[in-house]
Amino acid sequence: MPKTLQEIRQKLESHVGERLTLKANGGRKKVVTRFGTLVETYPAVFVVKLDEDLHNVERVSYSYADVLTDTVKIEFGN
Repeated sequence: MPKTLQEIRQKLESHVGERLTLKANGGRKKVVTRFGTLVETYPAVFVVKLDEDLHNVERVSYSYADVLTDTVKIEFGN
């Protein structure tokens, strides 16, 4: 991933509408893996619509700083 918040935002903006796998740090050595589609990007956060059949919640949002600090890891494609 890119090294600055602006670069991360630009990269994510180019992937809006694409499928992704999101791995987030859930605390206490727990990693939460989610599957969905990148829906929107905003100045400070991005929104992912999750697969309805796999997850309880419909949407999640994370900040670009989460990606920068490796709290959230994103892989595009299936």
